[in-house]
Amino acid sequence: MNTKYIDLISQTYDFPQEEFTLNNSSLNFHGIDLMELVNEYGAPLKFTYLPKISENIQRAKNWFNNAIEKHNYNGTYNYAYCTKSSHFKHVLTEALTNDIHIETSSAFDINIVENLKKQGKISDKTYVICNGFKREQYITNISRLINNGHKNCVPIIDNYEEIGLLTEGIKGSFRVGIRIASEEEPKFEFYTSRLGIGYKNIVPFYEKQIRDNKKVELKMLHFFINTGIRDNAYYWNELLKCLTVYIKLKKICPTLDSLNIGGGFPIKNSLAFDYDYEYMIDEIVNQIKVSCAEADVDVPNIFTEFGSFTVGESGGAIYEILYQKQQNDREKWNMINSSFITTLPDTWAISKRFIMLAVNRWNDEYERVLLGGLTCDSDDYYNSEQHMNAIYLPKFKREKPLYIGFFNTGAYQETIGGFGGLQHCLIPSPKHILIDKDKDGNISTQLFSQQQTSEQLLDILGYAN
Repeated sequence: MNTKYIDLISQTYDFPQEEFTLNNSSLNFHGIDLMELVNEYGAPLKFTYLPKISENIQRAKNWFNNAIEKHNYNGTYNYAYCTKSSHFKHVLTEALTNDIHIETSSAFDINIVENLKKQGKISDKTYVICNGFKREQYITNISRLINNGHKNCVPIIDNYEEIGLLTEGIKGSFRVGIRIASEEEPKFEFYTSRLGIGYKNIVPFYEKQIRDNKKVELKMLHFFINTGIRDNAYYWNELLKCLTVYIKLKKICPTLDSLNIGGGFPIKNSLAFDYDYEYMIDEIVNQIKVSCAEADVDVPNIFTEFGSFTVGESGGAIYEILYQKQQNDREKWNMINSSFITTLPDTWAISKRFIMLAVNRWNDEYERVLLGGLTCDSDDYYNSEQHMNAIYLPKFKREKPLYIGFFNTGAYQETIGGFGGLQHCLIPSPKHILIDKDKDGNISTQLFSQQQTSEQLLDILGYAN
């Protein structure tokens, strides 16, 4: 009878996989022995595997370039990184080695851009696409960047007042984009995105505020929907509506030459994950070309703003199972030595799924469990609603420590969780490790941040004085 954890995983999924292999009874991630990581740094810990960032950028570039070549598409592809997914310097430094561009969402993003320019990681050729609702400080920072010579900074107009505010702040001419307020999927609680300008209002807005404004040149139309890039009728219908607007604008605005289709590529959240990226990209390029050809207008240069796709699959978190609580005849709670609410907030906030696997003891028998965090909050748990199905792990044995890993957690979790700040119930943020690989395949690790101390938290709370 197959009762070992390795039997369960092998029978349920196609295993091993590209990034997950076994070394005896312990899990390897991209060739990294995770138990060696635990033995060196302890748990809980978080890690960022930097080479995965470049790998995903290059994959997307190749898919788009292949589709452009296949369809004889007379336009370029431009990869931009959505910084709000992870603002950390090590992430931006790795991503920018791949000749990409930047998408920003708030005022302080511009300060990061200026810092990266001083270090030579961004040049004036780098597109800085400024999304989001723009308050005074954001307008000021965008204006400063453009006034200092960064002509490839393209503010994406989100509301009717922004053209006037930017015109006042920017000394010379500048280029802008317009964001489409897409119509949301029927199951949403609202009909139209709060971001951008409605489909029917974009052409009148251009005619009223941009066409005769000698300082402003419309370069880009921006399109994004919350559900991401999916192969369903809703996505293709919204894309075609976007292309209809692009065509109308292009016929009266010769400077318009770019279409930004935003982000929204899903990332792997299960060993059973299946998404045909290549097909989706091929079909998007084809749809754009066909629509433009039928309308007899030039095809646009294509921009994307991939955030989670860029950085998500580089991240992971490892916890130790501290204790098991048998709360009734059916429910066993494995308590981790940290908190889901603070370290993986999306599991709590939106029931987001991540890949979860045992790190060690794969040759032991397994059992069905629930996972609980250390806070006294009843929502601090991870169960079958967040997971693909019921959670099975090697049986808890006090004398044999069990470690578990959550993978592809690299997007949003640190900023939503408040990295370096207060944590719910004062559960400290864990250590964070950076992992890199050289050209010869040698792996190196570096401690990025220590686990938070009580002194740091007390200082934030005002007790240090």
